[in-house]
Amino acid sequence: MSQWGSVKAKRVLAALLRIGWKVKRASGGSHCILARQGWPDYVWAFHDSAEIGPRMLARISRKSGLRPEDL
Repeated sequence: MSQWGSVKAKRVLAALLRIGWKVKRASGGSHCILARQGWPDYVWAFHDSAEIGPRMLARISRKSGLRPEDL
């Protein structure tokens, strides 16, 4: 079983900002580029109310360093 559950995108983005990611560039919609020292830029493309499932959270964690306890 996965260690990730389903979480709203707004909560995941807040966790990413808490662990050191910063918004590098944002457009008018849901897309924005996140940057963090020592990591490649990450494109965030979720609306705040979107539900992110366990598989997508695992992908996000591999590219961003997010851990389940960060949520």
